[in-house]
Amino acid sequence: MNIYRGLTKHPGRAAAGLLLILTSTAFAAQKRISIPEEIEWTWDVRPPHPDTKLPNVLLLGDSISRNYFPEVTKDLAGAANVYLMASSTSAGDPRLPREIREFAAMEHVPFRVVHFNNGMHGWSYTEAQYKAAFPDFLRTVRALVHNNSALIWATTTRVQPQAFNGATNDRIDSRNAIALSFIDAAHITIDDQYALMMQHRDLYQDTVHFNTEGSKLMGDQAAAAIRTQLGQ
Repeated sequence: MNIYRGLTKHPGRAAAGLLLILTSTAFAAQKRISIPEEIEWTWDVRPPHPDTKLPNVLLLGDSISRNYFPEVTKDLAGAANVYLMASSTSAGDPRLPREIREFAAMEHVPFRVVHFNNGMHGWSYTEAQYKAAFPDFLRTVRALVHNNSALIWATTTRVQPQAFNGATNDRIDSRNAIALSFIDAAHITIDDQYALMMQHRDLYQDTVHFNTEGSKLMGDQAAAAIRTQLGQ
């Protein structure tokens, strides 16, 4: 492609146009960069013997979702087949939409409800990058279901003051606000795990995760939200 075409008759406009093109190209390239963490992982779980007569539910999140997944599975026994895709990949990373699509293709089942969250990883991405990437992340998740009423967004919980790798409560609050601006606009149901665990700050297992009792509380609330959506 000749980026000078159509600009050579007007040198001033040519210079401005070239700068705009190069700046836009550089910005687009920057958005596509993956910034991996020291340890990257994915954790997929499917029911060993799914009941084809029951609806399928997906928990899409990170290690916190993974910790309360067993409680959700227990609470929804006989009501749904519960799947899990947990990953350290952050919104902002171009790998995330691909990973979600590959997971959906691998499982090859329709999901009645998707309970999802993303916000605790990828601290090398700015909140501006998180915000710029969130619409693509949301479009990818919405493609897993037939309508927005089948989606449940889980807010990101706070961390202990001594948390590391860039996680701070100010940044979590900012990411929750960014996510909610899109979630509210799309009229998606909210599972406010943040508010729940603000009442149980004595149940941390480490700087980020909650202990067995805390994970049970989170799973019970997630399962209740999912059950309500299944009823609808």
